Amino acid sequence: MSVNNTSSSTSVSVFAPASIGNVSVGFDVLGLAVKPIDGTLLGDVVSVSATTAENSLTVMGNFANKLPSNKEDNIVWSCLLLFNEQLIKAEQTPVSVALTLDKKMPVGSGLGSSACSVVAALAALNAFYAKYHNFSFAKNVLLKMTGQMEGKISGSIHYDNVAPCYLGGLQLMVPDENVISRLLPSFDDCFYVMAYPGIEVSTKAAREVLPTDYSRSDLIRFGQNLATFVDACHRQDKSQAFSVLTDVVAEPYRTNLLPRYQTSRDYLTAQGALAVGISGSGPTLFCVCDSEQQAQQFALWLQDNYLQTTLGFVHVCKVDQVGATEL
Repeated sequence: MSVNNTSSSTSVSVFAPASIGNVSVGFDVLGLAVKPIDGTLLGDVVSVSATTAENSLTVMGNFANKLPSNKEDNIVWSCLLLFNEQLIKAEQTPVSVALTLDKKMPVGSGLGSSACSVVAALAALNAFYAKYHNFSFAKNVLLKMTGQMEGKISGSIHYDNVAPCYLGGLQLMVPDENVISRLLPSFDDCFYVMAYPGIEVSTKAAREVLPTDYSRSDLIRFGQNLATFVDACHRQDKSQAFSVLTDVVAEPYRTNLLPRYQTSRDYLTAQGALAVGISGSGPTLFCVCDSEQQAQQFALWLQDNYLQTTLGFVHVCKVDQVGATEL
């Protein structure tokens, strides 16, 4: 990307945060945006600048080397192509832009890594056109684009990462293509310990280990737990909510993909964690705590007992109520 061809005065940067997909009890229909309490940007940043040259993409950041070297294979580039298609359908003229992806999120982490790139890219493009070309897509239209991009990566459209990443908070996916998701009341006094062990688990592989059929008893338990959790959120009944945070759909089949997960889950539960689960398709583990002191203690334990490579990390987080944010 040539400095001479771009203008910092016509530039927009958007940060998109990490998220917990499924939240154990809501396979593909619940998602929670999270942010470290120490101010660390756990997510991706995409910058869009006006340019007199052709469209371009620059990738940087701690996990840039985990992405395809060819820009045509990068999901951010695909976001640009989709966004431009939608501009043309809306009778708008696309302009040339220089994109920069700061990849701060590990790939295959279960923290919504692809969702972060997708949301940051599309939200940044939307903010760029709103600021400099007096046009923007409505939130539900942009959210549909994010779902389309997620489907391209994982093989099926699901919003449990992109919706909280874009909109913030605890999101419930609803069967209405115009609404897509509803914000649920979350437990903002809770702390969420996120432990990424430093190994990769692909979403596609994690979905392939799931059975194609479930028993009637599993379906009843899934529905009852999810309904009880949603009800408890609205009543702000923390005890009830986390008592049913049990994954009967995915966790029993994915545990073997995650070294040290079961041992860690058993320990944290015995030590008084409100809930422990797999973030998205893993390998990140999330642990819900009542206090910051407890969260910090569990973070230290996970640092010593759950991480497996130098790429691993642990963050004590709170709910991110904002979602994608212009920097």
